[in-house]
Amino acid sequence: MSMIRVEDLSFSYSSSYDPIFEHVSFTIDTDWKLGFVGRNGRGKTTFLNLLLGKYEYSGKIISSVPFDYFPYSISDPSQLTIDALWAVCPMAEEWELLRELSYLDVDAQILWRPFETLSNGEQTKALLAALFLKEGRFLLIDEPTNHLDAGAREIVAAYLQKKKGFILVSHDRRFLDSCVDHILALNRANIQVQSGNFSSWIENFSQQQEAEAAQNERLRRDIKRLKASARQSAAWSDRVEASKSGAADKGFVGHKAAKMMKRSKAIEARQEKAIEQKSQLLKNAESAENLKLHPLVHHAGILARFDEVAPVYGGGAVCSPLSFEIRQGDRVALQGKNGSGKSSLLKLILGAPIQHTGTLSLASGLVFSYVSQDTSHLCGSLSAYARENQIDESLFKALLRKMDFERVQFEKDMAKFSGGQKKKVLIARSLCESAHIYIWDEPLNFIDIYSRGQIETLIAACAPTMIFVEHDAAFCSTIATKFIQL
Repeated sequence: MSMIRVEDLSFSYSSSYDPIFEHVSFTIDTDWKLGFVGRNGRGKTTFLNLLLGKYEYSGKIISSVPFDYFPYSISDPSQLTIDALWAVCPMAEEWELLRELSYLDVDAQILWRPFETLSNGEQTKALLAALFLKEGRFLLIDEPTNHLDAGAREIVAAYLQKKKGFILVSHDRRFLDSCVDHILALNRANIQVQSGNFSSWIENFSQQQEAEAAQNERLRRDIKRLKASARQSAAWSDRVEASKSGAADKGFVGHKAAKMMKRSKAIEARQEKAIEQKSQLLKNAESAENLKLHPLVHHAGILARFDEVAPVYGGGAVCSPLSFEIRQGDRVALQGKNGSGKSSLLKLILGAPIQHTGTLSLASGLVFSYVSQDTSHLCGSLSAYARENQIDESLFKALLRKMDFERVQFEKDMAKFSGGQKKKVLIARSLCESAHIYIWDEPLNFIDIYSRGQIETLIAACAPTMIFVEHDAAFCSTIATKFIQL
């Protein structure tokens, strides 16, 4: 058994005065399977990069094992997959690669195809197989599920459950429950380690939050009382000082005033210290305020009808023909493997010129709000983005604040946002738009667990008409009213 120790770690980027970590200390076992959770933009990927030695920091990181990082960068994607994987794990035998791929339900024939021709899901599985064949390493796995459909997530979760020695960054609750035995939680003020899966951690954390919320209310009252008392002490000191003016025995009054001044200053100092100490206790509280949405009501009951519809690529349909309706108030979840045409069906509703079989009928005058998978186009300021999309800037930023955006983020270029922060920008824009149908394509990629809960609560309360693609099984089971399997 060996350990990884983090001692008094502090770090901030040179371009920012805001510390990412301050005096963080904890210890983990290299045999543990750790799920790494925390809000978007709080520093999960940064912490992994610190373990990898990419940045300078104060404090110590002591480890008896070297680290590897997923996603692993392949220098020449045009080479055969077997050559690309041997570059990752040069000591592995071919039979070992075949064994690991079979565990991941991957056809062995991919080894003889160029790596760049593999699907994103196949690349993810192949790289995980190769990285776990490197003995004596501790693996840092950063968001592996973003290119995996629901079935592939179950396979990878079962694979990881049989392994040990990794930190897994993921926001998929069921995925975490399936494959971790400890949780590494990146909170507002510290990093905590707890034994168990995600469900046991969130139950404990929720209880802590309820207790902390009650304690915070008491502390706020104490702080308010202490501040009032401090103001009173300061005023008392000022009055004593003023009493010396015009007094007959200035020496006596001066001595008395100095004594009372010293006492009042001591009281004031104690009160300020108490305020500071109590304020420190408020720093770890998490909040997830309710979001708002104002969907439009249409006069028609049926907003869209698919009659034997299937997207066509290369002269062939990519899925079996589908027939279903979207009625007002429906929340339709499209499900199926990657490449089965889910995103294409969403784009067909939006009017994209995609060849297809069958007929798609839409009610007249429909207004749509669309969240795409892709966030690579986001750059520039949030203010400019709000103007370009003709949405209310104040509402837009208020929604982002509720989803844990700090005000300092509002001044940054969106290109520098984390993956989760970029996705929140797209969701916040959609929530600013009044629409008949909300069309969301994998909206939760990179989105933290708290914000997923906020979005679930919002949809349950506002009951918008939606058609969406999402591989988070917990989210789908909570909000979908209809499932369409491709």
